[in-house]
Amino acid sequence: MAKRYIRATGKNSQGDITKLCNSGEIWSPRAKADAISDIESGTHEYWVNWTHYPETKIRVVNGTTGKYLRTDRDTTSKNNLDDLPDC
Repeated sequence: MAKRYIRATGKNSQGDITKLCNSGEIWSPRAKADAISDIESGTHEYWVNWTHYPETKIRVVNGTTGKYLRTDRDTTSKNNLDDLPDC
């Protein structure tokens, strides 16, 4: 299992995450559906890691309208997928 770090996210007009990105990585951008498949199959893990903040694992959540990606709540919003720069 490879650990992939996320530096930016793509969002649709409603603000939903549509892709995960890390400029310069061969796999980037990774579509939301592919990232969900990677996580659920155990092929890859996705993490947000910024200087001075602990790395945070991205998880798949089953919502009322389908599966989506999110990080766990912690002491900073710097690693929230919604708050990452656009890609």
